[in-house]
Amino acid sequence: MCIAAFLWQGHPLYPLLLLHNRDEYHSRPTRPVEWWGGSEEMDVLGGRDDMAGGTWLACSRGGKVAFLTNVLELHPDPDAKTRGELPVLFLQSCKSPREFAEGVAKEAHLYNGFNLILSDISSNTMMYISNRPEGDAVVVRDVSPGLHVLSNEKLDSPWPKVLFFLLSPLLHSSPWD
Repeated sequence: MCIAAFLWQGHPLYPLLLLHNRDEYHSRPTRPVEWWGGSEEMDVLGGRDDMAGGTWLACSRGGKVAFLTNVLELHPDPDAKTRGELPVLFLQSCKSPREFAEGVAKEAHLYNGFNLILSDISSNTMMYISNRPEGDAVVVRDVSPGLHVLSNEKLDSPWPKVLFFLLSPLLHSSPWD
């Protein structure tokens, strides 16, 4: 299962510190981190899912960062749009995280379950979007400064692996103090 632990606006020099693990089938083809299209003009830097063409984590030269985790479902829709396109579409857009998130909310039903973080470092904005549990309203909200963990459930949900990260002494030590 995917997991991301991140510190948002909690360090004096780095507005975003991120640990992200993508758990996927080993046989699923992926590309390592690179500038998409082989050049910086594409303005997307990240790994790539060669099967569906999207990504789980990427950034742009302009300071945008986007990452997602999948929400596990018993019966995913095989005809759903690929969730991995969402970070790419955000990075290639001229929209703020809030504008993009509000647009995604209108089409969230077209995707299997996801949690998506959209950030613009230059404007100090970060948004969280989730389209699950199915039948509930799509969640679109600002991410507050501080330490957060995102797994296969809502942001900061008390799953065992989330609690492990939140309670880890490593994440609460401050070598820069």
